[in-house]
Amino acid sequence: MEEPFKINQKITAREVRLVGENIEQGIYPVEQARRMAQEQNLDLVEISPTAVPPVCRVIDYSKFKYEQKKKTRELKAKQTKVIIKEIRFGPNTDDHDFAFKLKHAQEFLKEGAKIKAYVHFVGRSIVFKERGEILLLKFAQALEDLAKVEQLPKLEGKRMFLYLAPKAVVVAKPKSAAPKEVPVGASKEGKESS
Repeated sequence: MEEPFKINQKITAREVRLVGENIEQGIYPVEQARRMAQEQNLDLVEISPTAVPPVCRVIDYSKFKYEQKKKTRELKAKQTKVIIKEIRFGPNTDDHDFAFKLKHAQEFLKEGAKIKAYVHFVGRSIVFKERGEILLLKFAQALEDLAKVEQLPKLEGKRMFLYLAPKAVVVAKPKSAAPKEVPVGASKEGKESS
C-alpha cells in the first residue's frame, strides 16, 4: 500500500516550509530540511503538498501515522448516526390507531431518531390524497413540542411522505441522573440506623 504522505527522499519540491518542534520554522531548501531531520534521527514528512512551498514537519513518521489514525478514529466516533424510523398510515386510519402510532413516534423522537411518516395509498384510495395530507399535518402538529418538520407532506408515487426531526432540547439523558441520587441517600440512612 502506498503511503499517504511523502517522506524524506520522496519529497520532490526544491523548497519546503518547515513546521514542528525542535526546529527553526521557516522556508528551507529540501536538502537542508532533510539534514535537519536526520540530525535529530527523525523524518521529514510532507503534510501539506498543495501549499506553496509544500509544508513539511520534522517528526518520527511512525508516531505521525499513529496520531493520524487516532484523529480519524476520533472523528468517526464523534459522527452521529442518524436513525430514521418509519411510521405508516392508511388514508382512512382511525383515531385509536393514530394515537397508538403517535405514542411510538414520541418515544422515537425522545431517543433522538428522525421520523419518516407516510400515507400509503392502495388501489383507488389515491382519490383521498387530501385526507392523507390532513392526517400527516395533524400528526406533525401533535408532535410539535418534540419535533420540527423537515419536509412538509409530499406525494411520491402512491405514498405521501412527511419528515420530522427531533428538537435539540428533547434528549432524555438528564432524567437518568436524578434516580441515582435517591438510592445513595437511602443507603446512608440504612448504615446510620445499624
